[in-house]
Amino acid sequence: MVSAGPLILAVDQGTSATKALLVAAGGPGGGEVVARGSAPLTETHPRPGWVEQDPGELWQSVRLAVARCVDPSLASRVVAVGLSTQRESLALWDRRTGEPAGPLISWQDQRTTATCADLVAAGAGPLVRAASGMPLDPMFSALKARWLLDAHDPGDRRGAGLCLGTVDSWLLSRFGGEHVTEVGNASRTQLMNVATRQWDERLLDVFGVPAGVLPAIVPSGGPFPAVRDLAPLPDGVPVLAVLGDSHAAMFAHGGWRPGVVKATYGTGSSVMAIGDRGDAPGLCRSVAWDVTGPVLAVEGNIRASGRTLGWLAELFGSTAEALLAEAEDPDGVHLVPAFGGLGAPWWEPGARAALSGLTLGTRRGELVGAALEAVAFQVEDVLAAVQQTVGEVRVLLADGGLTRNDRLMRLQAEISGRRVFRSAEHDLSCLGVAHAAGLAAGLWTFEELENRPRPGDTFEPAGEPAGRTARLAAWHEAVARTRPGADRKGAADE
Repeated sequence: MVSAGPLILAVDQGTSATKALLVAAGGPGGGEVVARGSAPLTETHPRPGWVEQDPGELWQSVRLAVARCVDPSLASRVVAVGLSTQRESLALWDRRTGEPAGPLISWQDQRTTATCADLVAAGAGPLVRAASGMPLDPMFSALKARWLLDAHDPGDRRGAGLCLGTVDSWLLSRFGGEHVTEVGNASRTQLMNVATRQWDERLLDVFGVPAGVLPAIVPSGGPFPAVRDLAPLPDGVPVLAVLGDSHAAMFAHGGWRPGVVKATYGTGSSVMAIGDRGDAPGLCRSVAWDVTGPVLAVEGNIRASGRTLGWLAELFGSTAEALLAEAEDPDGVHLVPAFGGLGAPWWEPGARAALSGLTLGTRRGELVGAALEAVAFQVEDVLAAVQQTVGEVRVLLADGGLTRNDRLMRLQAEISGRRVFRSAEHDLSCLGVAHAAGLAAGLWTFEELENRPRPGDTFEPAGEPAGRTARLAAWHEAVARTRPGADRKGAADE
């Protein structure tokens, strides 16, 4: 039975599912999870490299996850809502009716690769990098914005009557109120100046996006519109925190503490550390959150982690869970999952996925093992870049669905030569935004959050440094083969 007292509802709208947690105010340092709910999501691939979702389905998945999480008898005790969302994905909708004017273009989508290459060739890279904190790459929202406007509003570049926004903005629009977006999500669009935390006129000009379609940028605590049509919650419950999903996971780790580096293993992966020295080769600079003031972070984004296992499962007519049980030593096989190009630290949108080292004796178990190694190798490449920027990384805090696989966690420790701490809480993005919302509601303090128990498992590095160096060298040779014409001496930093 749920003890008496106020409750926080946290919703995490992700790429493959929407999850909801109900968190009680009682318990040690940040409350106790008392209920969970989830709803799956689909994506479509109308052309090679295109990845779309239905904005209406996203909204309905939020409603379904909440309904599955919140018992109607508890709904009146919910004092605040927190919202965590997938980032960089973009929607366009009619300002008057609220109806979508096109699909939600996923962060995974690569339809703008040619346009990106044209901008790089035209010399836009240094300005975009300096102002936005990020390299020119199709993953970010700005090029998607240009495509959506060209496709659905070709005759009026003022964008009259349209709203353009990331997932947080789209979901908040379902509640009514002003057209707004949270600053951390805005920082991932590549249209916001990371220093001023405002839309940058130079960036808007580069990407051809009129300011009139964009939402107002607000801190992570809002103000946001209160909930509406989110049964069984009564209309009017305040939304007190909005965070990007990776930022929310970092918050749950107590990421404001110095020296914390986390990796979220989901459809893709995010490796993040708080801190900003003004330059982060191979990484992105973005706003992690603005709860009591803006906090900057460096981050490396990996496009295909769990998605790699999903692809193999589709190929073999199996499930990712079943395949993981078959994993074996890859025996020299390398799978570089550049399905949509390579993300950090290479930033090579033109890279193509590749399998190498195959023999007539290669079987399914070796391919699964190579897929797991690819996840660990990619994370280590980003960790090396993070270490160059923020200092030595001795412990990696790991979260996300793939971390349930012990083999992957052991691989990560072996390949990195670092201790890996796996959180026992798999829905860390939900928990992090619950913590932020509860903080805003006055249910706990930063000190209580910092000192809350964080149960989990530790994986120690094994093997000799020489063996680790040889494995990384072989991986980098495989990566180099996917990058025709690229500078293979280091990460791209345009």
